[in-house]
Amino acid sequence: MSETIDAVIDKDGIVRLLKPVHLSGVHRALVTILDDEPSRESDLDAGYREMAQDEARESEALEF
Repeated sequence: MSETIDAVIDKDGIVRLLKPVHLSGVHRALVTILDDEPSRESDLDAGYREMAQDEARESEALEF
């Protein structure tokens, strides 16, 4: 299955996914670097908040 995922790459080459990704194992990925900058920095912040919420829900589910 192929899926396109929005991400930001900083000047040091660190890739940050804007939404959480759940995979069943190790997968290859291709990275296409676009010429434009991210439209809003808040997109990155929103992605991190969403990822943190998912991790908290997953931790709670594992406790049960």
